[in-house]
Amino acid sequence: MKWKTLESTYISDHIYFTARRDRCEREDGTIIDPYFVVEMPTSATALSITEDNRILLVKQYRHPLGDVIFEFPGGFVDPGEDFATGMRRELLEETGYQFSQVEWVGRVAANPGVLNNYTELFLATGGRKVQEQQLDKNEEIEVLEFTMEEFLNKVAKQEIVQALHISCLFFALLKTGKLTFNG
Repeated sequence: MKWKTLESTYISDHIYFTARRDRCEREDGTIIDPYFVVEMPTSATALSITEDNRILLVKQYRHPLGDVIFEFPGGFVDPGEDFATGMRRELLEETGYQFSQVEWVGRVAANPGVLNNYTELFLATGGRKVQEQQLDKNEEIEVLEFTMEEFLNKVAKQEIVQALHISCLFFALLKTGKLTFNG
């Protein structure tokens, strides 16, 4: 079932958007041309809980959607950086919070039909504010705290629409035993 890449041509080469056009051959000899792939670095996100059991969300404008949305903190892992280290760095930069525990809970692929990266999912607990945000020049992020009930109401009302973050919530709840399956 694996395809053989016969040719790759880069059509964009940028840290956040590297795209290529591939010419591929399936095992049965069928040629797939063109097949477009967007290359992106590994990203990480975390369900982040403060020392006093409040959920941290970031609120920011997302230009592709043309909307301001609630999300979990996160971002790209730097080349050569351990995933958990990258997650801790992103949490500190985006929120100003440091967490006593950052635990890996899973990994998902956002859109493997087009994107080549994974997102590493974490549960961060014991957060406390230790500094001001250190945002990138293109970031405008508001950090908000919610009680668990307020947060779950946002989830139920589909006010959190980032699919990777809903996946992170799912795996974090499985890890903590707050979500179980009979069987």
